[in-house]
Amino acid sequence: MTERPTIIIGTRGSELALWQSRWVERELMLRHPSMQIDTVIIKTTGDKILDAPLSKIGDKGLFTKEIERALLEKSIDLAVHSLKDVPTQIEAGCVIAAICEREDVRDVFISHPEKHYARLSDVPEGGSIATSSLRRRSQLLHLRPDLTIVDIRGNLRTRFEKLSESAWDGMLLAKAGVTRLGREASISEVLEPDMILPAVGQGALAIETRGDDEFVRSIVHELDHAPTHQAAAGERALLRRLEGGCQIPIGTYSRIEGGRFTLDAMIGSLDGARIFKDSLEGDADDAEAVGIALAERLLHMGGGAVLEEIRNMNR
Repeated sequence: MTERPTIIIGTRGSELALWQSRWVERELMLRHPSMQIDTVIIKTTGDKILDAPLSKIGDKGLFTKEIERALLEKSIDLAVHSLKDVPTQIEAGCVIAAICEREDVRDVFISHPEKHYARLSDVPEGGSIATSSLRRRSQLLHLRPDLTIVDIRGNLRTRFEKLSESAWDGMLLAKAGVTRLGREASISEVLEPDMILPAVGQGALAIETRGDDEFVRSIVHELDHAPTHQAAAGERALLRRLEGGCQIPIGTYSRIEGGRFTLDAMIGSLDGARIFKDSLEGDADDAEAVGIALAERLLHMGGGAVLEEIRNMNR
């Protein structure tokens, strides 16, 4: 395969998305120093609609659809996504050519800068916490039904600004994004998975290419981290079986140790009153089968009824 003079990366325009695409660019340049790499910023539906909760504007490719279209139209050669934003069914003709090594999967509590809470448990009864995630909302209310949950949208910088200007007590974010943008000093508490299960794919970057572009697929595959890819496949298999997305409170936490794959997962009601949680272990090579089997267990525990209730509310 002949190297092309220029490779074009497609990405969203947020500070975090640009950090991610620049990281991929640097890693590719280290391996292919003669390659010219350009970046194209593409505005997605999720970037355009900022005055409504994600759960109210649909959940199929909110942050990926327009980028995939550019990929298929060959105006870009590869796309860099946060894996948690990538639907389990991607556009025909596209493939996830690499999933990069995962950053910390956990969520974090960020206290209002003038309130200085050291932990989420320090927030007084009736306090208010901001999050855009139904997954976080459900698990927070299960832990603390006294809390008021406030919806928050926008990029990381915007969310920090909104928190500072508000009377809220704090907000929840993914640690990976906070770390990547150098804001770790603002973290009040890292929330362990036994408290708040992360989102499917949280902390991992996905690089998407055209399926028939062997050259780009081959160079991108050099950035693939097999254990992360394997674990993410198990999480995404569970999500696919549950037919979940932004409108459904689903959390997962996976790890591979000694060739064994362990997956924890939950389905929760919107008010947090009902949480169905279980764990399953299997061979790492069977991660997808483990994900599907755990999804079935959650559905039969009562999660299926909760999902149906939520879907009926959104119809």
